[in-house]
Amino acid sequence: MKFAVFDHMDRGTIPLAQQYEERLLLTEAYDQAGFHAYHVAEHHSTPLGISPSPGVYLASVAQRTRRLRFGPLVYTLAMHHPLRVLEEICMLDQLSGGRLEVGFGRGISPYELGYYGVDPAQAQDIYHESYQIIMQGLTQDKVHFQGRHFDLRDVPVVLRCLQQPMPPIWYGAGSPAATQWTAQNGINIVCNGTAAQVRAITDQYRLHWEALGHEPSGIPYLGMSRHVVVADTDAEALEAARPAYRRWYEHLMHLWVVHGTRPQNLAFPETFDDAQRLGLGIAGSPDTVRDWIAASANEAGVNYFVCRLAFGDLSLENSLRSTRLLSEHVLPALSGQASA
Repeated sequence: MKFAVFDHMDRGTIPLAQQYEERLLLTEAYDQAGFHAYHVAEHHSTPLGISPSPGVYLASVAQRTRRLRFGPLVYTLAMHHPLRVLEEICMLDQLSGGRLEVGFGRGISPYELGYYGVDPAQAQDIYHESYQIIMQGLTQDKVHFQGRHFDLRDVPVVLRCLQQPMPPIWYGAGSPAATQWTAQNGINIVCNGTAAQVRAITDQYRLHWEALGHEPSGIPYLGMSRHVVVADTDAEALEAARPAYRRWYEHLMHLWVVHGTRPQNLAFPETFDDAQRLGLGIAGSPDTVRDWIAASANEAGVNYFVCRLAFGDLSLENSLRSTRLLSEHVLPALSGQASA
């Protein structure tokens, strides 16, 4: 099992420049701790995400780290021109020495899409066209595509990725229905939801993978994301996690509250205690966290565990402590664990 970090990069209580610098310090710590990859979200016009241009931020990550792989999870393709995204992917992969991991999605918030003048009802269709264009550009010398939203004729492709034919591709899977396409294309997935909900997705992915004639050992990464806070004792970890999660949840709900609505199928409860009860997060000592992750990953059938180590107003010291304790007591014990 591989370990990674996911970062919404939601707004903390410190000055913005300081928050960016502290996050870069954290990526250096993740690099040294042995995490496989660092995934960052893209959000707009909301305190849930202050990295609305993930490529700009990740260019700094590329220069501050040496082994850590990284990338957007996801590029919200409905809000960007695909040629621009294609060029940015190639630049980031070259700048990092071939360490880029690329996630694609349509954009989950109708309000963020609307601010950019995108009809949410059209977002999925735009996403599909953009994805096809980017795949063309990563593998061919010219892009030629006619669709409902894009009309591109013999566009030269000058840039190339260092990783050939392309960097690893990621997708946020919310239901088993997404597994046929992702398995057919060898795409890595990350899920939210309870362990049982994730297990339904990973089981279906494995069925599709083996039906295609592939060996089980060659399956892509099947991951899930969880809030994780580690301290010397369970009580100390919970004391740090509760208020930080509360602030993060306010950011998660911000645009919905502004518009007087609530999202459908929201995976996260209001309090950290409820999140922990549902198996969506853990705060505890190294022993507590290690045993919980082992059991949770086995129940969900994942081979990729993604930690949310910085969220809300959690201090840099708390996040660094979680990183250090995971590196010393959890990653070495579980990195060789095989998923069920």
